[in-house]
Amino acid sequence: MQNTITKENPSILFINGLFQLMKPRVMSLVIFTCVVGMLIAPNEINFINASVSLIAVAFGAGAAGTLNMWYEAEIDALMTRTCLRPIPTGKVTKNQAFVFGILTSFISIVVLYFFSNLLSAIILTITIFFYVVIYTMWLKTRTAQNIVIGGAAGAFPPIIGWTITTNYISFEPIILFLIIFFWTPSHFWALSLFKTEDYSNAKIPMLPVVSGIKTTKINIFVYSVVLLIISMLPVYLGYFGMLYFISSALLGIYYVFLCYKLLISSGDYYKISKKIFFYSILYLFLIFSIILIDNIII
Repeated sequence: MQNTITKENPSILFINGLFQLMKPRVMSLVIFTCVVGMLIAPNEINFINASVSLIAVAFGAGAAGTLNMWYEAEIDALMTRTCLRPIPTGKVTKNQAFVFGILTSFISIVVLYFFSNLLSAIILTITIFFYVVIYTMWLKTRTAQNIVIGGAAGAFPPIIGWTITTNYISFEPIILFLIIFFWTPSHFWALSLFKTEDYSNAKIPMLPVVSGIKTTKINIFVYSVVLLIISMLPVYLGYFGMLYFISSALLGIYYVFLCYKLLISSGDYYKISKKIFFYSILYLFLIFSIILIDNIII
């Protein structure tokens, strides 16, 4: 009886819809990488400022996700992967999503400025703008390289975390940025391989739709190799120690192995691409966890 009441309660559905607009799974990864950037920074920050700043970054990421869903509502309705999102299902209207996204963006930037610093607020502003305007409105429906360039938006959080603590940018957080930046293409192209029909129906020029399966496989493999090389840079530069070197090498080599299996696969690429997609999420989480642990040990 209680479940029935909850399902039919418009207020609960609306609040849940707003929460889903913010892409909570993506938000959790944003918060985590931001926390790592914050904790490995050489300076210290008090608990209250750190906590409120992280909440602001989370809401900024959620605002970007909300405006992405607002702009792509019609596209989302055409894809099986996204058709159950709040706007296509009617939990939230487009106008409500737009207002919520704009307000949340503004509040998150202002709060981050007051509880952290101007530099962090500027980078958060750039992140939201890049994801919503550059990626969502401009690149996504125009080029097969959309996720390569647009991936920069998802790579900013560790830099924001670093600047929250230090109020400056150095090469160390840029390395973290590069790890996420070069991780993004293989992650999303693996997704696009087993969701090619979705992207084709929505007329989104993802790489498999525009250039075919073989080209996508090659690109995924190449980016996995580049990612392995980039992930080794912190060791070469003396930022992280042996724990990071061994762990990241093993994780990266296995990632390259999976992508190579996909590359040489003849017909059954669906299962392998799906495995790469889910492993890539685990890979990024583990890499940043190891960075944090390595920093604590050292």
